[in-house]
Amino acid sequence: MQPVTLRTARLGLSIPTLDDADAITAAAQDPEVPRWTTLPSPYDRSHAEDFVAKAAVWWQEQSELTWGIRVDGSWVGMIGLHRTIAGGSAEIGYWMAAAARGHGYVTEAARAVIDFGFAEPLSLARIEWRAVVGNLASARTARSLGFRYEGLLRQGLSDLRGRHDGWIAGILAADDRTPQPWPMLAD
Repeated sequence: MQPVTLRTARLGLSIPTLDDADAITAAAQDPEVPRWTTLPSPYDRSHAEDFVAKAAVWWQEQSELTWGIRVDGSWVGMIGLHRTIAGGSAEIGYWMAAAARGHGYVTEAARAVIDFGFAEPLSLARIEWRAVVGNLASARTARSLGFRYEGLLRQGLSDLRGRHDGWIAGILAADDRTPQPWPMLAD
């Protein structure tokens, strides 16, 4: 599959490029990024360069569809559909540079990515969201998008730092996307 560019009212979503490497590297220095993602820590420019190269291959294989989130052409975050199986399922993942948080960019980008995933040519039946227990910001975003909380994955998530308990939620193509109650989110 060729990379697809998505647009929203405020954002452009396109495959990450080497022009993004410095911004990705700088954003990955925030300790909150490796705390909640699988990014290595410490993170240097070679990690970003490798990621950009892999992203192009993943698009060709249709195994992972990754977009850089851009505001006025400048990179501010990443979003993607991982472990993509056309007609089946994928997992959504996202992270933002610290300065871009709190503006609703991830929610806006995720809506576009979810719409893309459920449409042709992918026609996904289900998109999953997973997060390390405690990542309330990500949980609030997923709930606002209409994901339904499905449970706790005991030691179900792993990265270079070890195994972690995780939350899992899902959204189906037929779901109405109305936010539902989640046990860890009282607000």
